[in-house]
Formats: sequence, structure tokens, C-alpha cells
Amino acid sequence: MTTTETAVHVRVVAPDPFLRSGLEAALAAAPGLALAPGGVTVLASDDIDEDALHAIASADGAVVLVTRERDAAAAVRALGAGACAILHRDQAGPDTLVAAVRAAATGHGTLPPALLGDLVRMRAPAPALDAREKAVLRMVADGHETAEIATALAYSSRTVSAIVHDITHRLRLKNRAHAVAYALRQGLI
Repeated sequence: MTTTETAVHVRVVAPDPFLRSGLEAALAAAPGLALAPGGVTVLASDDIDEDALHAIASADGAVVLVTRERDAAAAVRALGAGACAILHRDQAGPDTLVAAVRAAATGHGTLPPALLGDLVRMRAPAPALDAREKAVLRMVADGHETAEIATALAYSSRTVSAIVHDITHRLRLKNRAHAVAYALRQGLI
């Protein structure tokens, strides 16, 4: 078996020929990597715009995105489109780039520490509750028992219990009181 057959294949896509040449040179010098289609795509794009997202989504295999973009929301869109690694262009030295390509080839991801911190700090929106769930939680918050809620809303007691169970299970809450506290804090009821 030749080294080309066992090497990780890497394809570079960059609008700027100088940038493309630099990325290709860094990758070609790394043992175990070969410039060839069919493996990891290294995509260079200044911005994470619609063109970049389309290129990520349409690439075969893993995508390592090299970009100047530092916006966490844009990074989320790139990850959603299928990028498994994002490197900021000013931090994408040869060693970092090669490590990201090797990680991507094995199904792992890479993010700059600052971006990872931004992503962790981003709050996911609170899950929505439907009208039925809100009505039940409002009555629980008012101190009503399951049977009272069932009578008032014309549900069976079993349905009311199932609704509360579904809310606590779906939102990973401990009990009814926790569900009410969570819904109040999130402005859901």
C-alpha cells in the first residue's frame, strides 16, 4: 500500500489563489496528508455568508472552515451547515491547520477557545409550551390539585398528569414545582 492510499485526502477551496497556495503548501508538507479530492475539504472564506454556507453544505466529507469571521451566531450557522471545524485565519498556522484536518478526518471537531467560550455563553431560547401545557402549568402555579385542574379544563386526571410529566421530562425538570418555577423565570406563563 502506498502512502497516498493510506493518507488523509485533503482538498482546499479558496477564492484567493495566494491563500489557496499557502494552505496547500502547509498541508502538503504534513506527513499522512495528501492533496486529493474525496476526504476533508479546507474551505477558506473571509465571511460566513450564504456562499460559504452553501459550499459547506455541498461539500463531500468533513469541512474545516478557515475564516476571519468571529461572530458566534455565524459560527453556529456554519456548524449547522456541516462544518466540523472552524479556525480563525490569524490563528490557522500550519500545525493548527494540520491538527484540525486530522481531527476532522476522524469525525472530531475543532473550535478556537474564544469561539467555544462565546458558544457556551449563548443562551438557547426557552422551549415553547403549547396552550394546553400553559393552562395546566398556570393552574399548578395557582396551587390546584390534579383533579381540580382536570375538572376546570375538562381533561381527565390522567391527561393532566401526562401533560405535567411530559413538560418535566422534555425540559429535564425535577417535579411540578420545578416546572412552574422554570416556566415563570422564562416568561412562559
